[in-house]
Amino acid sequence: MTAHTYLDHGLTILNARLQTPMTRPPAAPNAMRHPFITISREACAGATALGQQLVPLLDEQLGEEGRSWVFLDKDLLTHALTQHHLPERLVEYLPEDRISEVKSLIGELVGLHPSIWELEHKISEAILQLAHLGCVILTGRASHLVTRSLPDGLHLRLVASLESRSNRLMKIRNCDARTAREALISTDHARHRYVQTNYQQDVEDPHGYDLVINTDLITPACAAKLVVCALRDRIQAVSPSPVSAG
Repeated sequence: MTAHTYLDHGLTILNARLQTPMTRPPAAPNAMRHPFITISREACAGATALGQQLVPLLDEQLGEEGRSWVFLDKDLLTHALTQHHLPERLVEYLPEDRISEVKSLIGELVGLHPSIWELEHKISEAILQLAHLGCVILTGRASHLVTRSLPDGLHLRLVASLESRSNRLMKIRNCDARTAREALISTDHARHRYVQTNYQQDVEDPHGYDLVINTDLITPACAAKLVVCALRDRIQAVSPSPVSAG
Protein backbone atom coordinates (compact mmCIF):
# COMPACT_ATOMS: atom_id res chain seq x y z
CA MET A 1 0.00 0.00 0.00
CA THR A 2 2.87 2.36 0.75
CA ALA A 3 6.63 2.40 0.46
CA HIS A 4 7.03 4.36 3.69
CA THR A 5 7.96 2.21 6.68
CA TYR A 6 6.42 4.55 9.24
CA LEU A 7 3.07 4.30 7.43
CA ASP A 8 3.34 0.53 7.09
CA HIS A 9 3.94 0.35 10.83
CA GLY A 10 1.07 2.73 11.51
CA LEU A 11 -1.41 0.80 9.42
CA THR A 12 -0.40 -2.44 11.13
CA ILE A 13 -1.16 -0.84 14.50
CA LEU A 14 -4.50 0.47 13.24
CA ASN A 15 -5.55 -2.88 11.81
CA ALA A 16 -5.06 -4.42 15.24
CA ARG A 17 -6.70 -1.50 17.03
CA LEU A 18 -9.76 -1.54 14.78
CA GLN A 19 -10.63 -5.05 15.90
CA THR A 20 -12.22 -3.37 18.92
CA PRO A 21 -15.82 -2.08 18.72
CA MET A 22 -16.35 1.36 17.22
CA THR A 23 -17.98 2.79 20.32
CA ARG A 24 -16.34 2.90 23.69
CA PRO A 25 -17.98 3.29 27.11
CA PRO A 26 -17.89 6.69 28.84
CA ALA A 27 -14.53 7.32 30.44
CA ALA A 28 -14.28 6.75 34.17
CA PRO A 29 -13.32 9.82 36.24
CA ASN A 30 -9.67 8.76 36.42
CA ALA A 31 -9.41 7.11 33.02
CA MET A 32 -6.92 8.21 30.39
CA ARG A 33 -8.46 10.18 27.53
CA HIS A 34 -8.12 9.08 23.90
CA PRO A 35 -6.75 12.19 22.15
CA PHE A 36 -6.39 12.63 18.41
CA ILE A 37 -5.23 15.32 15.98
CA THR A 38 -6.64 16.43 12.63
CA ILE A 39 -4.58 18.32 10.05
CA SER A 40 -6.13 20.43 7.31
CA ARG A 41 -3.57 21.85 4.92
CA GLU A 42 -2.86 23.87 1.84
CA ALA A 43 -1.16 21.72 -0.78
CA CYS A 44 2.54 21.18 0.02
CA ALA A 45 2.27 23.10 3.31
CA GLY A 46 4.21 20.37 5.10
CA ALA A 47 1.66 18.01 6.66
CA THR A 48 3.83 14.93 6.11
CA ALA A 49 6.92 16.60 7.58
CA LEU A 50 4.91 17.66 10.62
CA GLY A 51 3.35 14.22 11.04
CA GLN A 52 6.74 12.52 11.02
CA GLN A 53 7.98 14.91 13.71
CA LEU A 54 4.83 14.53 15.80
CA VAL A 55 4.64 10.76 16.15
CA PRO A 56 7.83 10.18 18.22
CA LEU A 57 7.19 13.33 20.27
CA LEU A 58 3.64 12.28 21.07
CA ASP A 59 4.75 8.75 21.95
CA GLU A 60 7.35 10.19 24.31
CA GLN A 61 5.24 12.85 26.02
CA LEU A 62 1.61 11.79 25.66
CA GLY A 63 1.84 8.11 24.84
CA GLU A 64 -0.31 5.45 26.44
CA GLU A 65 1.07 2.10 27.51
CA GLY A 66 0.86 -0.36 24.64
CA ARG A 67 -0.63 2.23 22.25
CA SER A 68 1.62 4.02 19.78
CA TRP A 69 0.53 7.14 17.91
CA VAL A 70 -0.19 6.74 14.20
CA PHE A 71 0.02 9.29 11.38
CA LEU A 72 -2.24 8.72 8.37
CA ASP A 73 -2.15 10.97 5.34
CA LYS A 74 -2.83 9.70 1.82
CA ASP A 75 -3.37 6.15 3.06
CA LEU A 76 -6.34 7.17 5.20
CA LEU A 77 -8.72 6.92 2.25
CA THR A 78 -7.50 3.53 1.05
CA HIS A 79 -7.53 2.17 4.58
CA ALA A 80 -11.07 3.43 5.18
CA LEU A 81 -12.31 1.79 2.00
CA THR A 82 -10.71 -1.58 2.77
CA GLN A 83 -12.12 -1.51 6.30
CA HIS A 84 -15.57 -1.33 4.70
CA HIS A 85 -14.73 -4.15 2.27
CA LEU A 86 -14.64 -1.84 -0.75
CA PRO A 87 -12.00 -2.27 -3.48
CA GLU A 88 -9.04 0.10 -3.49
CA ARG A 89 -9.81 1.11 -7.09
CA LEU A 90 -12.61 3.29 -5.65
CA VAL A 91 -9.95 5.65 -4.32
CA GLU A 92 -9.96 7.50 -7.66
CA TYR A 93 -13.59 8.46 -7.12
CA LEU A 94 -13.01 10.16 -3.77
CA PRO A 95 -9.83 12.24 -3.92
CA GLU A 96 -11.18 15.35 -2.19
CA ASP A 97 -13.18 16.53 -5.22
CA ARG A 98 -10.45 16.16 -7.85
CA ILE A 99 -12.60 13.94 -10.04
CA SER A 100 -15.43 15.47 -12.06
CA GLU A 101 -19.00 14.97 -10.88
CA VAL A 102 -19.83 13.69 -14.38
CA LYS A 103 -17.24 10.89 -14.19
CA SER A 104 -18.42 9.99 -10.70
CA LEU A 105 -22.06 9.87 -11.79
CA ILE A 106 -21.24 7.71 -14.82
CA GLY A 107 -19.29 5.32 -12.60
CA GLU A 108 -22.27 5.05 -10.29
CA LEU A 109 -24.78 4.52 -13.10
CA VAL A 110 -22.80 1.74 -14.78
CA GLY A 111 -22.21 0.00 -11.48
CA LEU A 112 -18.52 0.74 -11.00
CA HIS A 113 -19.09 1.90 -7.44
CA PRO A 114 -21.85 2.74 -4.91
CA SER A 115 -23.29 6.26 -4.85
CA ILE A 116 -20.82 9.03 -4.05
CA TRP A 117 -22.83 9.86 -0.93
CA GLU A 118 -22.63 6.27 0.30
CA LEU A 119 -18.88 6.25 -0.20
CA GLU A 120 -18.46 9.56 1.61
CA HIS A 121 -20.54 8.22 4.49
CA LYS A 122 -18.28 5.20 4.80
CA ILE A 123 -15.17 7.40 4.79
CA SER A 124 -16.67 9.60 7.51
CA GLU A 125 -17.54 6.50 9.56
CA ALA A 126 -13.94 5.30 9.32
CA ILE A 127 -12.56 8.72 10.33
CA LEU A 128 -14.92 8.89 13.29
CA GLN A 129 -14.01 5.37 14.38
CA LEU A 130 -10.29 6.14 14.27
CA ALA A 131 -10.81 9.33 16.27
CA HIS A 132 -12.87 7.42 18.85
CA LEU A 133 -10.00 4.99 19.33
CA GLY A 134 -7.51 7.84 19.80
CA CYS A 135 -3.75 8.22 19.37
CA VAL A 136 -4.11 8.99 15.67
CA ILE A 137 -3.26 11.94 13.41
CA LEU A 138 -5.83 12.30 10.63
CA THR A 139 -5.06 14.39 7.54
CA GLY A 140 -7.58 15.88 5.12
CA ARG A 141 -11.06 14.57 4.20
CA ALA A 142 -12.60 17.34 6.38
CA SER A 143 -11.54 15.32 9.44
CA HIS A 144 -11.85 18.42 11.63
CA LEU A 145 -15.53 18.69 10.73
CA VAL A 146 -16.33 14.99 10.92
CA THR A 147 -14.88 14.80 14.46
CA ARG A 148 -15.81 18.22 15.84
CA SER A 149 -18.31 16.75 18.34
CA LEU A 150 -15.53 14.76 20.05
CA PRO A 151 -13.87 16.66 22.92
CA ASP A 152 -10.46 14.97 22.77
CA GLY A 153 -9.37 16.31 19.38
CA LEU A 154 -6.97 19.09 18.44
CA HIS A 155 -7.60 20.58 14.99
CA LEU A 156 -4.76 22.12 12.96
CA ARG A 157 -4.53 24.09 9.74
CA LEU A 158 -1.20 24.36 7.90
CA VAL A 159 -0.61 27.26 5.49
CA ALA A 160 2.37 28.61 3.55
CA SER A 161 3.05 31.06 0.73
CA LEU A 162 2.43 29.88 -2.81
CA GLU A 163 6.08 30.56 -3.61
CA SER A 164 7.48 28.28 -0.91
CA ARG A 165 4.95 25.58 -1.67
CA SER A 166 5.82 25.79 -5.37
CA ASN A 167 9.50 25.35 -4.55
CA ARG A 168 8.70 22.24 -2.52
CA LEU A 169 6.57 20.74 -5.29
CA MET A 170 9.20 21.51 -7.94
CA LYS A 171 11.68 19.42 -5.98
CA ILE A 172 9.21 16.59 -5.41
CA ARG A 173 8.00 16.35 -9.02
CA ASN A 174 11.04 17.76 -10.77
CA CYS A 175 8.81 20.19 -12.64
CA ASP A 176 8.99 23.89 -13.56
CA ALA A 177 7.57 26.75 -11.50
CA ARG A 178 4.49 27.32 -13.65
CA THR A 179 3.47 23.66 -13.57
CA ALA A 180 3.94 23.55 -9.81
CA ARG A 181 1.88 26.70 -9.20
CA GLU A 182 -0.96 25.49 -11.39
CA ALA A 183 -1.04 22.11 -9.65
CA LEU A 184 -1.11 23.71 -6.19
CA ILE A 185 -3.85 26.19 -7.08
CA SER A 186 -5.93 23.40 -8.62
CA THR A 187 -5.52 21.18 -5.54
CA ASP A 188 -6.34 24.01 -3.14
CA HIS A 189 -9.49 24.87 -5.08
CA ALA A 190 -10.51 21.22 -5.18
CA ARG A 191 -10.17 20.84 -1.43
CA HIS A 192 -12.12 24.05 -0.92
CA ARG A 193 -14.93 22.72 -3.15
CA TYR A 194 -14.93 19.38 -1.37
CA VAL A 195 -15.48 20.89 2.06
CA GLN A 196 -17.98 23.46 0.76
CA THR A 197 -19.99 20.86 -1.16
CA ASN A 198 -20.09 18.17 1.53
CA TYR A 199 -20.11 20.24 4.72
CA GLN A 200 -21.13 23.77 3.65
CA GLN A 201 -18.05 25.15 5.40
CA ASP A 202 -15.05 27.19 4.29
CA VAL A 203 -11.90 25.10 4.70
CA GLU A 204 -9.88 28.32 4.99
CA ASP A 205 -11.92 29.75 7.88
CA PRO A 206 -9.45 29.95 10.81
CA HIS A 207 -12.32 29.74 13.32
CA GLY A 208 -12.72 26.06 12.44
CA TYR A 209 -9.31 25.20 13.91
CA ASP A 210 -7.58 25.30 17.28
CA LEU A 211 -4.22 26.21 15.78
CA VAL A 212 -3.19 27.66 12.40
CA ILE A 213 0.53 27.30 11.61
CA ASN A 214 2.44 29.14 8.87
CA THR A 215 5.11 26.67 7.82
CA ASP A 216 7.04 29.41 6.02
CA LEU A 217 8.00 30.72 9.44
CA ILE A 218 7.83 27.70 11.74
CA THR A 219 9.86 24.54 11.19
CA PRO A 220 8.23 21.09 11.48
CA ALA A 221 10.20 20.40 14.69
CA CYS A 222 9.06 23.66 16.29
CA ALA A 223 5.48 23.15 15.09
CA ALA A 224 5.44 19.65 16.58
CA LYS A 225 6.39 21.05 20.00
CA LEU A 226 3.62 23.65 19.76
CA VAL A 227 1.08 20.99 18.84
CA VAL A 228 2.05 18.67 21.69
CA CYS A 229 1.83 21.56 24.16
CA ALA A 230 -1.61 22.54 22.82
CA LEU A 231 -2.83 18.93 22.93
CA ARG A 232 -1.65 18.56 26.52
CA ASP A 233 -3.68 21.64 27.46
CA ARG A 234 -6.70 20.25 25.62
CA ILE A 235 -6.53 16.93 27.48
CA GLN A 236 -6.24 18.71 30.81
CA ALA A 237 -9.18 20.96 29.93
CA VAL A 238 -11.55 18.09 29.10
CA SER A 239 -10.49 15.70 31.84
CA PRO A 240 -9.68 16.07 35.54
CA SER A 241 -7.32 13.12 35.30
CA PRO A 242 -3.55 13.83 35.12
CA VAL A 243 -1.83 13.62 31.75
CA SER A 244 0.67 10.82 31.28
CA ALA A 245 4.23 11.95 30.72
CA GLY A 246 4.89 8.95 28.49
